[in-house]
Amino acid sequence: MRVLDDKIVYTLNTSLPTESFKSKVDATSVCQDLFRQIQEGHSERENVIKNCIVSTAETVKKLKAAKESTPDDIDVVRNLKTEQKKLRLLQTELSVEEVIKEKTTKLFVEKCRTFYKPNNL
Repeated sequence: MRVLDDKIVYTLNTSLPTESFKSKVDATSVCQDLFRQIQEGHSERENVIKNCIVSTAETVKKLKAAKESTPDDIDVVRNLKTEQKKLRLLQTELSVEEVIKEKTTKLFVEKCRTFYKPNNL
């Protein structure tokens, strides 16, 4: 899901015209379309991660309740720790997404600022 973010420099370099080809490519529409793709990707990934966090948090809550009712059940304790670790990793992933979003947006603005300025930046 991060292909566009991973290859943002390449995408920008191949999409935007150089000075000699400026008249042959509509850079404004290219930048608008690229910005839309970037925004959709960020939104989609953020929603997926948040849904996973909610789901995992519910599982942790259920496992905590199961642990309270049967504190000696080793499988419940093991599963609880596994799910808690997964929850922490998902929360960290949300932070990673913010960093990636900032990096991609910065590169986009740097390359497309003369052609297109989105309203929400």
